Amino acid sequence: MESSWLAVLESEFEAPYMQSLKQFLRKEKDAKKTIFPNSKEVFSAFNYTPLSQVKVVIIGQDPYHGVGQAHGLCFSVKPEIAIPPSLVNIYQELQADLGIAIPKHGCLIPWAKQGILLLNAVLTVEQSKAASHQGKGWETFTDRVIAILNEQPRPIAFVLWGSYAQRKGSVIDESKHLVIRSVHPSPLSAYRGFFGSRPFSKINKFLIETGQMPIDWSLPQREKIAEFCE
Repeated sequence: MESSWLAVLESEFEAPYMQSLKQFLRKEKDAKKTIFPNSKEVFSAFNYTPLSQVKVVIIGQDPYHGVGQAHGLCFSVKPEIAIPPSLVNIYQELQADLGIAIPKHGCLIPWAKQGILLLNAVLTVEQSKAASHQGKGWETFTDRVIAILNEQPRPIAFVLWGSYAQRKGSVIDESKHLVIRSVHPSPLSAYRGFFGSRPFSKINKFLIETGQMPIDWSLPQREKIAEFCE
């Protein structure tokens, strides 16, 4: 884990809940179950976006559970993987909001490198079993992450799509930070308030008003994305 995050989270790794989570993950692997993302990518969100650089937080639920999809950033997939439906809808709203062309890949690493923490509430999942690692301890860990972000002196934009993320963000001080809420971008709910919510322009307006650089939401084309994924 990146050093600035490790400095504030190191004690969490020794806590009883985390020891229990480690034991659970070890047993799952010993049982030859396939866990996503791979162990080197579990903390990718933190490694791409150091604590001091966080300007925006997007909270997801748990990793994609299909082969090759999850790589440690919520809503993101590697360039060669088909774009998941929720991300398709995110791109559609981005185009409607800011006029940005829809990318032909789903890799959001360039967003992460600009200060967008793409944080899932649960950081691992068993292959083909959505939500299989919920209630095992990750939620406690990511609650602590959100609490640390809430304590930062600089204003941060928190994006809470769906009721799960909204419950997760209940501790955020809205007198200091921006909180954007809507239904989830999933095809099951996007037409009930996600489309037309214009989160991207709202975030940039907030960043400019608080003296921060706005996000360049455009993404490189597929043939150029590899240089951003280092």
